[in-house]
Amino acid sequence: MDFNLGNFVANLKYMGVGLLGVFMIIGIIIASTYAIAKLTAPKNNNK
Repeated sequence: MDFNLGNFVANLKYMGVGLLGVFMIIGIIIASTYAIAKLTAPKNNNK
């Protein structure tokens, strides 16, 4: 097995893009869950 440090450093860009994609999807899921909870919350009309 051969470990080439140059290839590892070159692949860090692709790993970063993948992690960015994962965090964006998690953010979209959190935002949509928050929006659905806010839109479907029962309204209090007690005045």
